[in-house]
Amino acid sequence: MILVETGETSGVVVAKAVGTLSASDYSDALVPGLEAAIAAHGPVAMLYWFGPEFDGFTAGAMWADMRLGLGHLKDITRLAVVTDDHVMAAMVQGTAIFLPMPVRVFGNDALGAANKWLLADDPDKG
Repeated sequence: MILVETGETSGVVVAKAVGTLSASDYSDALVPGLEAAIAAHGPVAMLYWFGPEFDGFTAGAMWADMRLGLGHLKDITRLAVVTDDHVMAAMVQGTAIFLPMPVRVFGNDALGAANKWLLADDPDKG
């Protein structure tokens, strides 16, 4: 399951992954939530949190994640990924060089720092 919250005035989308994610989690929750925020605010910052309740992805979810990212490259201004999974962190950091927006990975103990970075005026200093 993906729980999606959008900041009414901040233009930040928070997605929290819980359990094992499937393609329907993207089509039923994340895609509509993200697209509604984009329609309301224009480009948004996004925090994707893979906390201790996250168990993994199905193959369909991985494909849906890739499609979502590629379809919204210009709609996401910053991406913060919060995870203690070292493999996922390495994958995010490895693909970040190909993305047009600033991307940072934070540990679960740094969730507040991730939010602060997303809201900072300068992504290099936040």
